[in-house]
Amino acid sequence: MIGEPARARMLYCLMDNHARTSTELAVVAEVSPSTASVHLHRLEAERLVAVQAQGKHRYYRLAGAEVASVLEGLSVLAGGSRNRFVPNTPHTLRAARTCYDHLAGALGVLLHDRLKTLECVAPADGGSYEVTPKGSKLFAGLGIDVEAARNSRRRFAFGCLDWSERRSHLGGAMGAALLKVALTRKWVRQELDSRALSVTRQGEREIQTRFGVRV
Repeated sequence: MIGEPARARMLYCLMDNHARTSTELAVVAEVSPSTASVHLHRLEAERLVAVQAQGKHRYYRLAGAEVASVLEGLSVLAGGSRNRFVPNTPHTLRAARTCYDHLAGALGVLLHDRLKTLECVAPADGGSYEVTPKGSKLFAGLGIDVEAARNSRRRFAFGCLDWSERRSHLGGAMGAALLKVALTRKWVRQELDSRALSVTRQGEREIQTRFGVRV
C-alpha cells in the first residue's frame, strides 16, 4: 500500500503533521484529483490516513505516530547499505526537521544523545526509555509534564532511528513534548510547507544553557 509511488508521495508529504486536502495531495502525488481520491480512500481504509470534514473540505493527515514511525523506518531501509555512510539529504532537512510530531535531523539526534549523556533518560524494556529523576527535573524546568506524557495513549519514549543521520532521535510522547517546547519558546521556526526547522538565535542560547551543547 505504501510502496505505490503516488501514495508514497502523499504519505511522506503528511509527515510534517499538517492536514491537507485531496486537491493539494493530488498536486504532490502528480496525479489527477479523481485518482488522488481513489488513493486516499484506500489509504483511509487501511488506516494509514485519517480524514476530518470541515465545511466543504475534507482534510487528510497521517493516522498516527505509528504510521510516521513506519515511514521513517522505511526511509532508513531505502537508503541501502554502505561501507561508510555519507548523507545526501538536503542540508535544510538534515540540520533539523519534524518527524511527524517530534524533533529529527542533526538537532534531534544531538538532543537525544545529550539526554542520555546527562542521564535524563535510561533504557527500559523493549527498546523504550524511562525518564530518570534527573530527567524529570530537567523536563519540569521546560514545562513538560512527564506523568501526563506517560499516561497518554501513545508510546512514552524511545529511540526513533533517523533516516538522514542513521542514529536515533527521541520519539514518542516525550519527543512530541520536546518539539512543542522548542516551537512554543521559539527555539526553532518551522519553514513554510516543509518539514524543515531553522534554529533561532534564542534557540541556540537556550539549548546551550539548558543542555550544555552548541547547535
